[in-house]
Amino acid sequence: MGSTSGEHTTTPEGIGTTTPEGIGTTTREGVGRRSLIKRSVALGLVSVPTMSFLSACASSGGGGQEKAKAGKKTKQNPLGVNDTAQMEFVLFDGGFGKEYAQDAVKIYQKDFPKAKVKFSATQKIQSTLQPRFNQGNPPDLIDNSGAEQMDMGVLVSRNQLADLTPLLDAPSYDDPSKKVRDTLRPGIVEMGQFDGKPVWIIYYAYTVYGVWYSQKLLGSLDEKYPETWDEMLKVCEKAKKKGIAGWTYAGKYPYYIPFSLYPMIGKVGGREVLDAIDNLEPNAWKHPAVKACFEAYYELYRKGYILKGTPGLDHIQSQTAWAQGKALFIPNGSWVENESANVIPADFDLAVSAPSGIDSSDKMPFGTIWASGGEPFIVPAKAQNPEGGMEQLRIMLSEASSKNFTTKVKSLTAFNGGTTGISLTPGLKSGVAALEKAGSNVLNPRLQDWYVQLQKEKIGVSGLGEMMAGRITPAEAIKRIQGFADETGKDTSIKHYKHQ
Repeated sequence: MGSTSGEHTTTPEGIGTTTPEGIGTTTREGVGRRSLIKRSVALGLVSVPTMSFLSACASSGGGGQEKAKAGKKTKQNPLGVNDTAQMEFVLFDGGFGKEYAQDAVKIYQKDFPKAKVKFSATQKIQSTLQPRFNQGNPPDLIDNSGAEQMDMGVLVSRNQLADLTPLLDAPSYDDPSKKVRDTLRPGIVEMGQFDGKPVWIIYYAYTVYGVWYSQKLLGSLDEKYPETWDEMLKVCEKAKKKGIAGWTYAGKYPYYIPFSLYPMIGKVGGREVLDAIDNLEPNAWKHPAVKACFEAYYELYRKGYILKGTPGLDHIQSQTAWAQGKALFIPNGSWVENESANVIPADFDLAVSAPSGIDSSDKMPFGTIWASGGEPFIVPAKAQNPEGGMEQLRIMLSEASSKNFTTKVKSLTAFNGGTTGISLTPGLKSGVAALEKAGSNVLNPRLQDWYVQLQKEKIGVSGLGEMMAGRITPAEAIKRIQGFADETGKDTSIKHYKHQ
């Protein structure tokens, strides 16, 4: 899920990315997003569209609009942008704000002074743009994030998105000898693919998901971050005796729990376990690694290590309680630093860690983490000026625009670099260190991209949320979630995807 939680109606990013809700955003009214946390429809239960509603949004209709005549391709204009055609850009108004995008628009206007740029930002992506998709006159570039994010799987399956391969194969904005694709962080291109080679999405922010905490508070207990679950329970018990809860989380939006739970499952059982879950394989959720990790998390509830009242807290409330030192740990994405900037104390010493494992029998080493793109940008297939939309993205994927984004919103971008000369904030610095420690042990579960409703409403709320509130056991949660996954796998109205 880059921005803030969608629950706000803002967005899942962090070190990028997008809160699920707006998987990292700033709070404005209501709940925010993030995505994915972010990614994703986020969220919401406030107003999560039904699949039929999303399908309607994605289906074509209306007379459409005439495409602008393409311009001449040159070294300065490799995508052949019509230098007099209007370019329309709609941004999700989440935790990352608007300024970084407005700065990039100014560069577009400088490069194409005869072109009019229509820029707007909204938290109501789906309700604002659904009618325009139906009528065949969508904008040229969309930041499809927040609580009202349009379902990516539906958009792809309905052929509503333009293939961004021409952008990826174009010369980078900084160095004509390099293609755009060669300047991106590992996994960004693959995340935008659903079936085969076409790339439908560019995830602009880069989010580190994991367990976030105050190094100062943990140090006051004379403890370091626990690498095994026995050590985790020991730290939580020590905190409990000091009147501090071990954990809290977004109880109203429990699909935040997977930000640390999923990479733990991958660490314990290997990345193939997460791939099987993503692929909706029969009995994937019954793997011993899933059982071990569910039981470990349930122990936090059983031993009283969860902050009292957590099931009733939204993401902002839980983050505020955590920032106030009422709980040690919170599962989240790197957008949390920007989203909670107004409540995190100056001496908090924000840090993130990969999840604790079970023990030395885990398949992957400590440091295995979930990190991936967030804040999904798309160019509609029926855009009037698709070349303009792609060119705006090419500008945003330059080193200068990347540095501007990182400086202003405390998040990394898809551009592989862009931190030289920048004074990194504590959370961002810790996220970069976590990525370096992980090395190749970076996981990227795809459920939140491929099956939004399954991930958020069913696995998150009806499964994990109920288990962590103590209303069902781990065994019952696994049985329930496997049933949800099987239903999704058998539903012929849903487009299904698999790891290639």
